[in-house]
Amino acid sequence: MHGDRLLLGPGPSAPYPEAVEALTRPVLGHLDPEYLGVVHEIGDRLREVFRTSNQLTLPVSGTGSAGMEACLASLLEPGETVIVGVNGYFGERICEVAHRGGARVVRVEAPWGTALDPADVLAAQRAHPQAALVAVVAAETSTGVRNDIAPLGPELAQTDTLLLIDAVTALGGTRLEIDEWQIDACYSASQKCLGAPPGLAPVTLGPRAVAKMQARTTPIHSFYLDLGLLNEYFLATPPRYHHTASSTLAYSLHAGLGRLLEEGVEAVWERHARVGGLLQSALPELGFTVLAPDGARLPQLTTALLPEDLDDAQARTRLLADYGIEVGGGLGAFAGRAWRIGLMGHAATERSVVTLLGAVRELLKA
Repeated sequence: MHGDRLLLGPGPSAPYPEAVEALTRPVLGHLDPEYLGVVHEIGDRLREVFRTSNQLTLPVSGTGSAGMEACLASLLEPGETVIVGVNGYFGERICEVAHRGGARVVRVEAPWGTALDPADVLAAQRAHPQAALVAVVAAETSTGVRNDIAPLGPELAQTDTLLLIDAVTALGGTRLEIDEWQIDACYSASQKCLGAPPGLAPVTLGPRAVAKMQARTTPIHSFYLDLGLLNEYFLATPPRYHHTASSTLAYSLHAGLGRLLEEGVEAVWERHARVGGLLQSALPELGFTVLAPDGARLPQLTTALLPEDLDDAQARTRLLADYGIEVGGGLGAFAGRAWRIGLMGHAATERSVVTLLGAVRELLKA
């Protein structure tokens, strides 16, 4: 059994060494001034990575899906309309979460493996001008597709419809500009390109989103994921008890963000682009086909169709057992037919690419 896994799946990615070391710090109480000071510093660091000045920027306790549920629960009231871009598994999940919260869901679809057309999303909003929210996944983790979200914010800013972006795999991996692109709300996860373990979901809400939340006529149906209550817990003076948050995970995310900012946000984007490009240029030589088209590929997450003579389950089992390398299987129609390969955060290195390709060559020989 390999104790030292090379995590090259769709997440979690290997944390930065600083984030691992931070896990050994003494546990603090959830209202300890030192812990709350760390949370404030996390907010400052997240603002730099999100490229925003939003005051309500904080880590929600839970994975990326908790960030998704917190934003949808806090910004949608029962019966309101949400327009969702769906071109993969996580667009589908937004629809499911919104539907469970009592929202009316309008889908804007593109085939899995292709990007959404921003014009289609904006046309849907013009057809449903009463929509409270447009929600789009920036980096569709199921297919490796990058959706073009930059054109959406300036158009929606002229309406009463807010823009919510899923940046679970995008944040820290590819360009994301919350303020410049006029994104009203966004959520991510600690375990992808931010280089920390799973367990925290960074969220940021802009002024329009905060105003929408404060003007609600019905209570937010989730107590645990109520961003208004979380704001009072983490950011108000004095803090108001909400739940027992983990100082251990906070220290680790704080350290991971520190490592990222030390390298520089734009330098980290460039590293992911370079390393992802190396992998994507090499895979066709081994018989793989990169699913996403040129121009819409994520460098940090590559979905590749398998060579015909490679058995998915058998190959991934051997890759893990013999080489200690984890990659993800395909989702939906691509289950059993594709791999999802993550090069995120600390794992976004040339060494990861060379190690994986060498192991795959051995598997193909066998």
